[in-house]
Amino acid sequence: MEFAAVARTAVSDVVFGQIIDAILSGRLAPEASLPSERELAEMFQVNRHAVREALKRVQQSGLVRVTPGGKTRVLDWRSHAGLDILTALTRSGAVPARRILHDIAVMRRSVAADAARLCAEHADADQLATVQRAAAAYPDATAPFGAVVDADLAFWVAILDGSGNLAYRLALNTLVSGYFGIGMEVVAELGLNKEYIDPGAHRALAEHIARRDSAAAYDSAYALLTRLVDAQAAPKD
Repeated sequence: MEFAAVARTAVSDVVFGQIIDAILSGRLAPEASLPSERELAEMFQVNRHAVREALKRVQQSGLVRVTPGGKTRVLDWRSHAGLDILTALTRSGAVPARRILHDIAVMRRSVAADAARLCAEHADADQLATVQRAAAAYPDATAPFGAVVDADLAFWVAILDGSGNLAYRLALNTLVSGYFGIGMEVVAELGLNKEYIDPGAHRALAEHIARRDSAAAYDSAYALLTRLVDAQAAPKD
């Protein structure tokens, strides 16, 4: 196994990234043993503290385990990793970006549609007002792309916060991070603009939530987010 020498800035981050990439790409197969801290430090040309910090993060990501005798063995990421490796998967080439974007869009639709339903049922008056304001501020497609992205995120954050579901809120953070890691321009090219160009649909959804019509809120959100799913051909493995 060969690794590139690391510059002295953000050393542990770069070591972490290279090890993650080697695991996700299959260059380090499940059950393979990682070199010792000393050997890794020599390969990366960094101190052992940086290697130790990187390995701790790799372990926290669910990609390795420490076995009796101190060996660090690689785990199958499909069985042990969490959503936080989405962006790393794209960088590694283990899964095509289009496949990851499609799967994020499907999960996003399920989470956000149910969050809209819960928001209609459980949001307090202040949270409902925040959703309404976010909908009213939603720009049309002629606005600068960054402004539309920010407005869209504010709109869905308001709904997720109003849903009262912490797991949904944290899932949104991870999915958004995955989008930004791949590149929002790429996401837009693959169909996100089909949502962005319709501020009226967002305002209609906000009205359903404000009226506490949970069924209509769910259906409206699901239909809106299906635009991105349908814009992408279901990718093959």
